[in-house]
Amino acid sequence: MKAKSLISKSSNVFFVLGVSLILSACSGSSTEEPTEVAEIDDPVVVNPPAEMSELDQQLTGIIAANNLTGDPTTNRDLPSVNDPIVQLGKRLFFTKSLGGNQDAACVSCHHPALGGGDDISLPVGIDAANPDLIGVGRTNGGVPTVPRNSPTVFNAGLWDSGMFWDSRVESLGKQVNQNGAASGIRTPDSNFGVADPDAGSTLPAAQARFPVTSVDEMKSEDFEGGSTNQAIRDHLAARIGDYGIGSGELTTNSWLAAFQEAFQSEEIADDLITYDRIAHALGEYERSMVFVNNPWKSYVEGDLTALTDQQKQGAILFFTPANQGGAGCVNCHNGDKFTDERHHVIAFPQFGPGKGDAQNDDFGRERETGNQNERYHFRTPSLLNVTVTAPYGHSGAYATLAQVIQHYNNPGGSVDDFFDDSEWCDMPQFAAIPNCQGLFPDSENNSQEALNKLLAERAAGSSLFLNTNINRNERDQIEAFLNALTDPCVTNRECLSAWIPEESEALDDNQIQAVDQNGNLL
Repeated sequence: MKAKSLISKSSNVFFVLGVSLILSACSGSSTEEPTEVAEIDDPVVVNPPAEMSELDQQLTGIIAANNLTGDPTTNRDLPSVNDPIVQLGKRLFFTKSLGGNQDAACVSCHHPALGGGDDISLPVGIDAANPDLIGVGRTNGGVPTVPRNSPTVFNAGLWDSGMFWDSRVESLGKQVNQNGAASGIRTPDSNFGVADPDAGSTLPAAQARFPVTSVDEMKSEDFEGGSTNQAIRDHLAARIGDYGIGSGELTTNSWLAAFQEAFQSEEIADDLITYDRIAHALGEYERSMVFVNNPWKSYVEGDLTALTDQQKQGAILFFTPANQGGAGCVNCHNGDKFTDERHHVIAFPQFGPGKGDAQNDDFGRERETGNQNERYHFRTPSLLNVTVTAPYGHSGAYATLAQVIQHYNNPGGSVDDFFDDSEWCDMPQFAAIPNCQGLFPDSENNSQEALNKLLAERAAGSSLFLNTNINRNERDQIEAFLNALTDPCVTNRECLSAWIPEESEALDDNQIQAVDQNGNLL
């Protein structure tokens, strides 16, 4: 039975209810004298709205059943991009001065013009041949060493549970709409389940404390080698503030005035410019990147023309359980954010250098909890703006949404194809590497272990990722629906310009003016 026959057509009640509300509002009694209305020679005839199509009736019922509003920002306190602290965070996000050897910035792996990521499977942080080149073509001259794909920073202010693929930065209270602010936040600097007193007030602020301490992402081996994470951060703050151990490390340094303006303070740099404030500004910049005005939102809010019929059919498949003929995507990608913020084994290819588990594997969430039942579990990503966040998966193994959807339809076959056909060599990042087919030779065995874990969970009835049987046309419909979750702003450079500093805004000599592989400004 196909999904379109599964949903009750009783959703016509929404139209009737809307009309009744309008009529009741217009017919209410009033003690005021009626306002005199001028005569109209040619009165305007207003046609009633057309009857909902069968697709709209089904989809309206699904929306109501899932309590969707279309707007994941409701009841959230999110900063404006024009906030002075956000503007300071933007400049910090784009400066290589926060990289140990001043050759990598936050934006090196998370550029707004690249979907809030870097458009490649595995990030290249330090030692890039051209530090200002971001995206396809960025290389360190060898094999990438960062083991996981760069998650988008778009809509970072909408997360309430955790950051990173394994939620190693995690809200202990997980209170809805708080972005971690209403409870303690655990980080790698504290034991599992224990709040880090220095984490800051939000998940993005807490997350901003760690890329600068990663040898492969921003720090490098020789900067503060052997030092604690806090010593690394203190050195970077002193560099930005031009005091103490960091004094004189920047040839040009105009940061103090910017911090004083943002924090409305007259304190001297030694007191004002701390890494806590740097992380807060970075976090507020990330939290300001709210991109949710997509066609799906318009549809949920009442514009039935916002989606094509193909997208509506895809939405019905998306929200319909697998055992009822749908794809069951909603099991994990639910709510207005399209994520349950939990961790699941999906068994995407375990491609890459790994995190050191069993030498070169990546055990995912188990690394944080110590629970073997969570091996190969990774955080459910939001699907908002998914069109621009390729490559997909924790290892960036799939270049297209079509490949991702096919994996959900047949994970074993997709993983076999990935390795049998050396599909990673079709990606520009790896194609030029000598002996591309021989990269990460244990990845296939590691991937089989992840598949075995998925099969075991299915057999035990504990997996939300169930078998599906959707045909090519239905997969195309789902892909069309996913494209409707993307805010047009994220594909428009002019719209994104508020989050990308002009060259004239630089506060030191290390601001990245990012270019693509052809030398064009991003």
